[in-house]
Amino acid sequence: MHGEYKVPGGKLVVVDVDVEDGVLRHVRVAGDFFLEPDEALEAVNGALEGAPADTGTAGLAARIDAALPAGTVLYGLTSEGVGVAVRRALAHATDWTDYDWQLIHEPAQPPALHMALDEVLTAEVAAGRRPPTLRVWEWAAPAVIIGSFQSLRNEVDPEGAARHGIEVVRRISGGGAMFVEPGNTITYSLSVPESLVHGLSFQDSYAYLDDWVLGALGDMGIRAWYQPLNDIATEQGKIAGAAQKRVVGPGGGPGAVLHHVTMSYDIDAGKMVEVLRIGREKLSGKGTASAKKRVDPLRRQTGLAREAVIDRMIESFRARYGLAPGKVTDGELARARELARTKFTSPEWTARVP
Repeated sequence: MHGEYKVPGGKLVVVDVDVEDGVLRHVRVAGDFFLEPDEALEAVNGALEGAPADTGTAGLAARIDAALPAGTVLYGLTSEGVGVAVRRALAHATDWTDYDWQLIHEPAQPPALHMALDEVLTAEVAAGRRPPTLRVWEWAAPAVIIGSFQSLRNEVDPEGAARHGIEVVRRISGGGAMFVEPGNTITYSLSVPESLVHGLSFQDSYAYLDDWVLGALGDMGIRAWYQPLNDIATEQGKIAGAAQKRVVGPGGGPGAVLHHVTMSYDIDAGKMVEVLRIGREKLSGKGTASAKKRVDPLRRQTGLAREAVIDRMIESFRARYGLAPGKVTDGELARARELARTKFTSPEWTARVP
């Protein structure tokens, strides 16, 4: 069995392993990481040899830590990362490059339709009718997107939203509220088979699915990192937030993961705190300047036009994993429009947590 894992902010770890009589055998760890002294690698292999095959990531990491020679230095590598690679091997996890990725980047659409498209496209990936998809959103109207479990009244100031013409919609994933305006926000979704994140904890899956965009930002001169659980940050402040939803496959079989990210290209911080109650509370007594510091726009950090940032992100993804142009099919669009009408614009859904 073969497993691979890119340590967030680090290097690739590769594990080849067999299972015999319920324990790990013939374990071989490799990768482009740095490890001193040389004999530490054999210590890692030896620590994993004979481990029960149902040992979790933490247990595998503990065995490795106990076996490492005194003074061992790991660079681009962690014992937990090796454990994850082992679990991915045992789960027969797939890799990014195992798939023919499709790009969807279509003209601006209403906020409720974006929510519906995420649900429909991810269900299609779960059913095996659509390849793994990167969808870049274009917004037709400003909106506040609240998480699936957030309280509407606690998150949104209805008077502020009405005054600024802000539509409020609820998405299917958890997490916090997003304030978006056309031209000021970069949003994308990944709809991927569940096998891509096999062997990863929920938290690790966020870091794993965000890793490509950290590389893309680095190519633009921005040193960014994943900040648990679901933020992307730089020295200047938070620039993006992610959310996920797991979709069960047909008949309860293997499904798909929706991972979507909203990045602040620019932001009207004054308007944001008039519309979002939670933003006002978090920034209480600190003023608009603190809002700008907390969510620092990509425009300021890159000096690039929004379209140029998106193009560079897409090209970075394509260079890493391959990416073919695609589109929402007529059938998918019809189902999404019906779902937007019956669910995502309905008061029952929007206020399901009042």
